[in-house]
Amino acid sequence: MPREKPVCRDMSHNTFGHLFRVTTWGESHGPALGCVVDGCPPGLRFTLEDLQTWLDKRKPGQSRFVTQRREDDLVKVLSGVMPQDDGSMITTGTPISLLIENTDQRSKDYGDIAKRYRPGHADFTYDVKYGIRDYRGGGRSSARETAARVAAGGIARLVVPGVTVRGALVQIGKHKINRANWDWAQVGENPFFAPDPEIVPVWEAYLDEIRKSGSSVGAVVEVVADGVPAGIGAPVYGKLDQDIAANLMSINAVKGVEIGNGFEAASITGEENADEMRIGPDGKPVFLSNHAGGVLGGISTGEPVVARFAIKPTSSILTERRSIDADGNEVDVRTKGRHDPCVGIRAVPVGEAMLACTIADHYLRDRGQTGRLK
Repeated sequence: MPREKPVCRDMSHNTFGHLFRVTTWGESHGPALGCVVDGCPPGLRFTLEDLQTWLDKRKPGQSRFVTQRREDDLVKVLSGVMPQDDGSMITTGTPISLLIENTDQRSKDYGDIAKRYRPGHADFTYDVKYGIRDYRGGGRSSARETAARVAAGGIARLVVPGVTVRGALVQIGKHKINRANWDWAQVGENPFFAPDPEIVPVWEAYLDEIRKSGSSVGAVVEVVADGVPAGIGAPVYGKLDQDIAANLMSINAVKGVEIGNGFEAASITGEENADEMRIGPDGKPVFLSNHAGGVLGGISTGEPVVARFAIKPTSSILTERRSIDADGNEVDVRTKGRHDPCVGIRAVPVGEAMLACTIADHYLRDRGQTGRLK
């Protein structure tokens, strides 16, 4: 059945955060994309390299295991800072506008699916909601949008003193890391952001097979924030873990999020799950475990904040799948173009950015509400 006549509807909900607010804009095959960061405190010093280092982790074309689209993802700061003589910048407290140009679009790759709905994509849902969709790489629904989030995450990392946010890939398909081998120093030494060096050749062989077959596979990413002060977050509807879950869930292709033990907590006893406490040598509380992932009652405990999210297999695959088109015809769809065989790899810096932004927002909210934090 043909579609109803398109009705003009606005596409809202491009902003997340409360005091530290991020609005992203742009499409996969547009001239550029970027974001506006509002609510960043004044007086924070940074360099362009401080932002670029995170974008370099995410950018495509860095190994045979990710999309071969070639984008330098060079970030430009257009507002909200005062340039310094040494080349650094200082935030002024006004909106910070960040720009990333698209330089390697191949829109012709998508001509065959201009009217066809790709299974697993947002093609059908965008069309039915808005009456129009950008078929060139998915437009606004493309993971290309996440480059702007990573840039915003670079700003967020400046906000909370002493906090370190790191991420790692812990599972590809059915192949999981051995947590006994966890070494953060290994994450930057392989193309998978793997903390276990022994899993790297396993993933290499597995993804080579997946890639050559024209298919794709899912993954699990773990993100950890160390140094988060105790007491940020709020009860009931302003929980820290609630916002972490929502912001991680907003990442393209994420289908599940867990905090701390997550779903494993359903299979253990209360004795096993409880994070017991004692008084440390300095007279401060010490947790003997961190099954809660650093959050109790929606408020941070001072332990590392730990979250994991599951990424579905990349929906753009070369294998033909059954679908329909905009005119109501049954069709077979084979997606051309350059795509990640496992989009979970480049989701690692995106997850880091979203966790950093969430913690920055809650830190500023707590500072404004209680005045405890400086």
